[in-house]
Amino acid sequence: MYNIMIVEDDVKLGILMKNHIEKYGYEVCVVNDFLNIKGEFIKNNPQIVLMDINLPFYDGFYWCRDIRTLSNVPIIFISSRESDMDQVMAIENGGDDYITKPFSYDLLMAKIKSVIRRVYGSYSESTNNEMFEVNGLFIYINQNVVEFNKKNIELSKKEFQLLYCLLKNVNKIVSRETLLEVLWNDIDFVDDNTLSVNITRLRKRLEELDIIDVIETKRGQGYRIIDNWKI
Repeated sequence: MYNIMIVEDDVKLGILMKNHIEKYGYEVCVVNDFLNIKGEFIKNNPQIVLMDINLPFYDGFYWCRDIRTLSNVPIIFISSRESDMDQVMAIENGGDDYITKPFSYDLLMAKIKSVIRRVYGSYSESTNNEMFEVNGLFIYINQNVVEFNKKNIELSKKEFQLLYCLLKNVNKIVSRETLLEVLWNDIDFVDDNTLSVNITRLRKRLEELDIIDVIETKRGQGYRIIDNWKI
């Protein structure tokens, strides 16, 4: 079941699109908060976004770029703008396709099915675009990327695995043995100091995102990450 998010400020059109798409078995959500489209995207976790260009506050190009900091999810622009330049801008800002208003629902469904086949179906190279979030701190599992407050960094594989394990247990102590098993298959041949070195490196990397003193050492037990980075 694919989830499709509609970003359209024409309420009537948004409802008509939703009702039609749902007939084909898709789940559909329609955005109402045009100041927080990125937040709506995170909450709904759609597989496709249908994005109008002329929106309140910020245009669709802006929100497309913003979503691209999180995900490569397909974004289809739907707009009354007909110029070649608008379509070029849509592509350059991260869009995958473009439909001009007024449009037929047959065309809309053909575009949706086409992008599903290309991205998630037999033509796709990868269908895994997992994202994990804790209080505004985003980690992108396929990319080893961490984002906070519009800034992002790319971690090494071990730094990323370490952070992911800690975040899945946020505010809880994770034993040294558990962390060692996450990072190395055979912990019998790993110097215990190696974990301490990797924790130190991770702390320094998080400081690049202005996230400071969040990983606590629990002597004789392990480590804990505390979520005091809340925005």
